[in-house]
Amino acid sequence: MINDPKDELDSGLLERYLLPSRQQTIHYIQNLKKPTVHQLLFEADKENNLLLQPRCGVGEHAKMLSLLQNLENKAHPNILSLTIDAHTRLAKFDKATHILKEAPDHLNGYPLVSHGWKLGQEINQAIKVPLEIRHGSPDARLLFEMAIASGITSFEGGGICYNLPYCKEIPLSHSLDAWRYVDQLCGVLAQENIIVDRELFGTLTAVLMPPSISLAITMLEGMLAAAQGVRCLSIACCQTGHFIQDIATLKAIRTLSKKFISNQVDVFPVFHEYMGPFPKERFEAEALIFYGALTAVKGKATKLITKTYEEALGIPSVDANIAGIWTARMASSNIFDFIVIEQEAVEEEEFWIIRETEEILEPILQHENMYQAITDGFAQGTLDIPFSASRYAHSNILPMRDQSGAIRYHRFGNLKLSDTTKRRNTKLLQDSLLHKANNSLFTKIEGDILYFSKPAYKKHIQSEQSLYEKYSNL
Repeated sequence: MINDPKDELDSGLLERYLLPSRQQTIHYIQNLKKPTVHQLLFEADKENNLLLQPRCGVGEHAKMLSLLQNLENKAHPNILSLTIDAHTRLAKFDKATHILKEAPDHLNGYPLVSHGWKLGQEINQAIKVPLEIRHGSPDARLLFEMAIASGITSFEGGGICYNLPYCKEIPLSHSLDAWRYVDQLCGVLAQENIIVDRELFGTLTAVLMPPSISLAITMLEGMLAAAQGVRCLSIACCQTGHFIQDIATLKAIRTLSKKFISNQVDVFPVFHEYMGPFPKERFEAEALIFYGALTAVKGKATKLITKTYEEALGIPSVDANIAGIWTARMASSNIFDFIVIEQEAVEEEEFWIIRETEEILEPILQHENMYQAITDGFAQGTLDIPFSASRYAHSNILPMRDQSGAIRYHRFGNLKLSDTTKRRNTKLLQDSLLHKANNSLFTKIEGDILYFSKPAYKKHIQSEQSLYEKYSNL
């Protein structure tokens, strides 16, 4: 029997926001006439279908509702997002409430805590498809209580993935404890046959992320969540842009989960379309969106988080979001069954991703207290995240792309990788642009980060103009 952790949360907060009793919340969720995200994931995975979910979030309640209804009616996504604003993510609830009253358009997401669970229920009941809370909070206890009271049973985040990529000063021990509360409450709800989908944000900083770092972190968070009673995990990775490596990463999620996560937990691979700098030109942005969706299909992801052709320009419009969903949906057509994957190449890449991941995990898994082992691991650098904002991560890892575009380790930091693994990474980078005399390390990394955002269309236009001029003079 898992104990309800509600007593651990400041009772003043609970009273202030007038949350319903646990039993009232359970009764409400059990009587919602719509599928849960877990149910959709389970059926889609069984049928080998790809679920589509866009990102979206605005401050004002009426506009949020209108946005979701527009997306549902015109793009037919399988799941919709309630993306939370930055102030709520950092538990600055009074600040979020003030801006909501004075200038709601200045919020970069929906302040669910400020709006309250009754308006959360209103949105949930107005939409046919289930919702997921996407946010970025290192301490999401009150936000999760508000989400559950709203009847929303899909919640992204974790004590590592929603702290170290975003926050500078928040101790890892604090965020791990806060997310233990969330996972424990998921365990309580599971005892009532309410299965909360807990999505782990394996994309992390999303900048040149080595797959083995992403998978090591999500496996650790998944093990912690399962120990607290979580029964559904969506494990996410981000598109690197290398077809073989991305497919291998999606396959590795399933392989590693079978080894490290309880078989009582349903695990589903989730793929985020490219999260680095996007092309500004619409045709190239849509090509990248399609490429990501095709990768998800061929890698047998259960869910895809979609992007839009306006990513490089700022917050996407509704029309761009709708177009992004339809562009991604095309990749599921059997027209593209003729595209055959190089299975041997995928298997080799998966082998090395799994080996690297297990080598990173090994020193952590030797300890009985996983929470302390993770905190110590980051303090010592045996766990690390590249380009982290946090003072609690060393960020001594330096990844870069090899000649094929796959992400490898250039600097290993204090990761306990074997000599064989290190030699392989070093060898694969030998032919990269780094070793050409006219390229500095900075130039190489910059180019790798801007991998898809270079305006290749100019090359095509210049070529067409040259051809036109050639024949116009005949």
